[in-house]
Amino acid sequence: MSTPWVSQLVNAQDATNLSPIVVQGVAPTGYSQSDRANGPKQKASLGKTDTKLEDLPASVQVIPRALLSEQGANMLRDAVYNASGINAGGQDSKGYYDHFLIRGLNAQVYSDGFSDGDQLSGLSHSLNGVERIEILEGPGSALFGSGPPGGTINIVHYTPSSTLHYGGSLQVGSFGTTTGSAYVTGPTGVNGLDYRIDATVSHTDGFRDLVARDREVRPAFRWQWGNHVTDLAFDLRDIHETPDSYGLIYFNGSPIRHVSDNAKYSSPFATAHSDFFRTTLSDQWTVSDFLTINNRFSFLHRTLDAIVNGDSASTKVTNGQVVTRQLRDQDDKDRSIDYQFEPVWRFTTGSVQHTLLTGFEYQQQKLSSERQTADLPNIPDAFAPVPPETSLSQVHFLCDAKHSCDNDRLGARYYSVYATDQIDVTDALKIRAGVRQDVWNTALTPRITVPGRFGTDAKPLLAGVTDSRNDAPFSWNLGALYKALSWMSPYVGVSSSHLTNFNSENTQNGVGAPESALQYEAGIKFAWFDDRVVLNTAAFDVKRNHVATATTINGIEAVVFDSQKTRGEEASADVAVTDQWHLLANVTHQDAFITDNPQGITSVGHRPQGAPDMLANLWSTYSFRIGGISGFRVGAGVNYQSKSYSDLTNVNSIPSYAIVNALVGYEAPTWGVSVNIHNINDRRYFIAANVAGAYVGEPRSAFVNVHANF
Repeated sequence: MSTPWVSQLVNAQDATNLSPIVVQGVAPTGYSQSDRANGPKQKASLGKTDTKLEDLPASVQVIPRALLSEQGANMLRDAVYNASGINAGGQDSKGYYDHFLIRGLNAQVYSDGFSDGDQLSGLSHSLNGVERIEILEGPGSALFGSGPPGGTINIVHYTPSSTLHYGGSLQVGSFGTTTGSAYVTGPTGVNGLDYRIDATVSHTDGFRDLVARDREVRPAFRWQWGNHVTDLAFDLRDIHETPDSYGLIYFNGSPIRHVSDNAKYSSPFATAHSDFFRTTLSDQWTVSDFLTINNRFSFLHRTLDAIVNGDSASTKVTNGQVVTRQLRDQDDKDRSIDYQFEPVWRFTTGSVQHTLLTGFEYQQQKLSSERQTADLPNIPDAFAPVPPETSLSQVHFLCDAKHSCDNDRLGARYYSVYATDQIDVTDALKIRAGVRQDVWNTALTPRITVPGRFGTDAKPLLAGVTDSRNDAPFSWNLGALYKALSWMSPYVGVSSSHLTNFNSENTQNGVGAPESALQYEAGIKFAWFDDRVVLNTAAFDVKRNHVATATTINGIEAVVFDSQKTRGEEASADVAVTDQWHLLANVTHQDAFITDNPQGITSVGHRPQGAPDMLANLWSTYSFRIGGISGFRVGAGVNYQSKSYSDLTNVNSIPSYAIVNALVGYEAPTWGVSVNIHNINDRRYFIAANVAGAYVGEPRSAFVNVHANF
């Protein structure tokens, strides 16, 4: 993995069902049922109705902490491949933050049910204090409001425990990577009030000299009083990264060959610094067996200061030189509040059991964005690249029709009412129905006039003149699951989605109209041999309309609106082959293509940026004894991704790849040591296709981790 994993963060109140890998020694399968990645008895909080996965007529996957620790993952980007249909990349990737596609369409990341704010000015997510990762595939806006059609990735953190315990880890490895992490949790001494503190500190010199460091601390408190459980958490992060928008530049339709993996086309002083502060306050009030009221509030403040190379199709190799390079100076601030009021009603109508979620949500978002662009000199030799610019003082930033820039203030208010009913018609038949009415007000106020920018009325965007729009989209979902046999449950579902085109990246045409999406899904869930073999399958058809897509027209960055569609099939398996041998696998086939593009008719039928045809992942571990001593284990896995394209023209692409990873380790009841090896076959591969170049995957690398919990 590119960076070391954060320690196994054990919550004492869950110690009986967390992975015994760390807490209690090695169990027969390596996981208890609640830790199984596809365990049907699990519940995902993103469903909001406390429904088991086996009863949901949708594709929802849970990646538990035990599995993440076993694989040595410490970043979200290391973890998502345990779920089907997910890959890194897509439009507006900048080479340093998380950006994912699910089923070939954009996904959005949430933390404990709250979004990260500005969708396209992303964030890198560590696993500091993370208990599990939940993934809903397909539109989820009936629950989450404005959301992309690909799906929802929800990061769930541990809560405080009433029993004192603590632990930590230290991992070192390739590319000068070091990470230390620790946690402590227990009672405060005040009746019913418990605390937990998670912290991580990491540094890496980075493959390709992409230096990064991260400092995070997350104190949390839980107060159980009367019929209330109140949680308060503070999430503070200081993240420094080195952007690499170009990766390896394209030449003759693919990443340039006959250069070192370390060849750099990005400016040597490129940098990105994010400060992140979030406060969350929630209260669960159990009024009666009939009614539970949840109140949730989040305040988020993010800043981003970045010097990053522009990602444009104009940047290319011409006569052996790399030409039309640019540099962006970016300063963004994002302040968001989110309040959710959700009564949950449990009642019966005759013999039919209902769990009815009702809700009201208010969100307010304020963004400020200041950007300017500079032309950079050509790199004289594309096959022995040395960027001529050596310091920022050599660069002259401009703001005109040919140099993307802005000084904008954006504001949005979202009002929503919604309801979702999980209906147990019988023990075998489950129905889920949800509706959501949103009212959105979004506005853009430029502080400077930039030639070439036009608002929603096709008039020039002028300094001090607000461009705004009001929208009232209606989203819904409906699904049914039937337990035809004790081991087989077919399901069908349909869901709609709406996404506001409100972000700091796509303002060249003012505030755009929302996009919409509609998904049809059918699948079968299997569970054999007392859930030792779990297999989930699905077929899906997702269409997405009015998609804001960044492109370059006559050398100038622009935004066009197109429509996309993805059809495909996927399967994921979680198998306890024997008491010692555990296997996880997933495979996805998807046919994603452009269905309409008024500004570029020739792109119709082409594949969207970054959407491969095939994805497949395998991970298997085996536990054994040596000399009567248990706790030894080995593991191995394969990640496969097929060819994908850099943009709508489908001129440039990255090749398919398959890399092999491995694990050797020993786990005692309270401590352990492991060695994870990434890309053991030392394959040259590319993680994602950006517009100007491709992101290079790490060569063979190894990381040693020592961890303890008490």
